[in-house]
Amino acid sequence: MSVIKKICIITLLLVIYIYACYIIFSPENYIIMEGENLEINTLFGIRLISKKDTNLQTVQTVSNINKNKVNKIGKIDYNLNLFNILNIKEVSVNIIPKTSVVPVGEAIGMKLYTDGVLVVGMSEIEGKKPYEHSGIQEGDRIIQINENNINNTNELMEEVNASLGNKIDIKYVHNEETITTSIKPVKNKDNEYKLGLWVRDAAAGVGTLTFYEPSTGMFACLGHGILDVDTSELITIANGELVTTNILNIQKGERGTPGEIRGTIESGYTIGQISKNTQFGVYGILNTPSYLSISPTDALEVASRDEIKTGPAEIICELENGKRKHYKIEIEKIFVANNKDNKSMLLKVSDEELLDKTGGIVQGMSGAPIIQNNKFIGAVTHVLVNNPTMGYGVFADIMIKQMRQTDN
Repeated sequence: MSVIKKICIITLLLVIYIYACYIIFSPENYIIMEGENLEINTLFGIRLISKKDTNLQTVQTVSNINKNKVNKIGKIDYNLNLFNILNIKEVSVNIIPKTSVVPVGEAIGMKLYTDGVLVVGMSEIEGKKPYEHSGIQEGDRIIQINENNINNTNELMEEVNASLGNKIDIKYVHNEETITTSIKPVKNKDNEYKLGLWVRDAAAGVGTLTFYEPSTGMFACLGHGILDVDTSELITIANGELVTTNILNIQKGERGTPGEIRGTIESGYTIGQISKNTQFGVYGILNTPSYLSISPTDALEVASRDEIKTGPAEIICELENGKRKHYKIEIEKIFVANNKDNKSMLLKVSDEELLDKTGGIVQGMSGAPIIQNNKFIGAVTHVLVNNPTMGYGVFADIMIKQMRQTDN
């Protein structure tokens, strides 16, 4: 076979692979806000056909549709069509109305309860590794033993001890895949049966409450998800609680050493229920907003990302118990096309008072709402470790869309 023919075959296979990846990995559902452009990544020959219109002469290319703002609230169903020949995928676009939220900025505590129990470590039992050939790894979640649901560590211990050393069937989740395996527990010196697995069923943390939406009672925190301290994976939760916190002290941030707002939730009141822990924040229902120093009259319109400008803005945060304040920042860069992570804007703290108290952005400040031109535009998410005066923020529209999604 000639070199040219080989190159042609390889090129063809590469093109087929690219189109296959596009078809497999492109989202089936999009959420956009009223007045926002529909942004769908394009490939040559890909067209959108409305399910209400089967006339291929009126089909628009994705790139043309992306240029138009969508102003009609509701749902639009499309087919992704390849070269006017084949419908390859159904796509739904949900257009949600513009909304107003109350930016909060108060320190808040969160308790998260996992869906099942999270495996965070492994150890030998009397010189044996009962888990060794089970396939279970750190970061996996055990959800059933012998077809009995496992909701916490106590239930797991009861099931394992009830086995009396006989092999048990275990159902666990690994990378969103549910797998069944078996383990024969080993008796330790205290006459208890063990699997050799260290597990956890809850996690807790302190951050900043970003906003409250009076029209729905929903809230958002952090702008990023809560990760397990041992596995560094996003914790998959069954439910959780939003709890008032008491700020203890602030460790000032320095170059190479991130600072921290330290707080306790031991004597806190549960004021809301957490339903979602996502890469773009923690969400749920606020049951008793009266515990917060906010009012529905403080609501601001949520800005679309194309309204955000480089230049002056403010963040709201609580550094002393019961005292929320506005602090000046500068928006250095805006990454308008970014929907993949929560680094939507590059921020720089310019407020001398905030710099004096914290050194810039510190842990626990994640979720601090960002205000510009009297609109809510996003939330603080990360600090640059080598320069604590700078960090990142996530777009407000991303948080609203994440809150509206029905799946976790």
